[in-house]
Amino acid sequence: MMRAIVLLHRWLGIAFCLLFAMWFATGIVMHFVPFPSLTEAERFAGLSPVDPAQVRITAADAVTASGISDATRVRLIQRSDGPVYVVSGRSRAGAVRASDGAGASVGSLYVALAIARDHARSRGLDSARVAIVRRADHDQWSVPNGFDRHRPLFRIALGDAAGTEIYVSSLTGEIVLDTTRSERGWNLAGSVLHWIYPTVLRSNWSLWDRVVWTLSLLALIAALLGAALGVTRIRLRGGLIGSPYRGWHALHHLIGLAATVFVLTWIFSGWLSMDHGRLFSRGQLTSAEAAVANASPDWTVAAALDRQSISPSAREIEWFAFNGNVYRRDRIGHAGQTLIREGDAPRNGLTGFLDVHEVQALTSHLATGCGAPSVLADNDDYPAHSAVPGTPVYRSYCGDLWFDIDSADGNVLQRLDPSRRVYRWLYGALHTLDFPVLLTHPRLRDVLIVGLCALGFVFSLTGVVIGWRRLRPSLTV
Repeated sequence: MMRAIVLLHRWLGIAFCLLFAMWFATGIVMHFVPFPSLTEAERFAGLSPVDPAQVRITAADAVTASGISDATRVRLIQRSDGPVYVVSGRSRAGAVRASDGAGASVGSLYVALAIARDHARSRGLDSARVAIVRRADHDQWSVPNGFDRHRPLFRIALGDAAGTEIYVSSLTGEIVLDTTRSERGWNLAGSVLHWIYPTVLRSNWSLWDRVVWTLSLLALIAALLGAALGVTRIRLRGGLIGSPYRGWHALHHLIGLAATVFVLTWIFSGWLSMDHGRLFSRGQLTSAEAAVANASPDWTVAAALDRQSISPSAREIEWFAFNGNVYRRDRIGHAGQTLIREGDAPRNGLTGFLDVHEVQALTSHLATGCGAPSVLADNDDYPAHSAVPGTPVYRSYCGDLWFDIDSADGNVLQRLDPSRRVYRWLYGALHTLDFPVLLTHPRLRDVLIVGLCALGFVFSLTGVVIGWRRLRPSLTV
């Protein structure tokens, strides 16, 4: 049995030592430079004020014109070619012109360029040398599944000093992603390698999922076997832990003993990052719950909300359904909004959000035994944040099932059952060290992550040397 363990660890180690070294090194990069994304603050800053004079149809008319029967949200935004309604449903999203209800998808390169130029100008970015790079379904930075309802995408280079590139949805004309030269460079040395994210593989989600899950599991087995061997091979010399090996093997053994706990928990939690519902719940609404939370309303009632005129400063108007009611929210600034419900006076400032009674009315339809929702604390062990700064997030406790709801737009941010709460610690805490005590001391957390990953990297390099020496005779034959 021991000989089988030795052989299996040896050859799995040879196969995965470079992968281990890459994961530890790229993990340091990822901690400081996340994968490129368009933040809500950036998206909103790129919006222009809506021109009310050009809005001639209602939100209900836009839903009808779009043909999206399961529409749950409608947003009115200003594009360079006029105001458009963006209609979103569970199945798809689309855009229609607010002037006449005609389709407003983007097929012209010139329209995409104009949209990107206006976005850049609103954000104060230099767009004097803007140019189309390509139009494609996927590239290295747009492979995540969240962009599927916007493909194909126009990738547009601003030509500024930062090397900013902007992605325009061909279906809605919205800006959905931006990257800079620095982000792209660091992520080639970070996320792309760490997640094994080449476009040709990641564009096929199910294949990528199976490949990376399998590789991570085999790497975990190699680490577990190594830990077992490392412990059984300990030799005590003068009260100190020693090794029966010499040279690189001894170094590998002793560093491995020092890094055992971190390596095992980090590789295990990394494998869990690819769980995707295999062992733990995904934190998403069930089909029955989604049918309640995302029920398509009677959009004709939204006409009553249109009696409230559109402010010339409004950059986005959104109509959304929540617990059978249609709400309208007018966004003038990133951190504030006006919320309107039929029959109610407009809510502004600190009251411009859904209240505890409205949230409780929804959660009582999602599950039984729900208590009164409470506002989530900033330092909660299971954090959830609204995209609108300062917005309360409500948590409803329905027995052992919890729902976190954004009071700005009614979105269910996360569903926490016992399985998901366990997953939060086994994956999030072990892999990113986001323990509450460390989140309150970010510098200490930075030092721990860099130091532990560096230790894991050095340990992996000893495995690379040992593997190379083992393979070298056969490679030279």
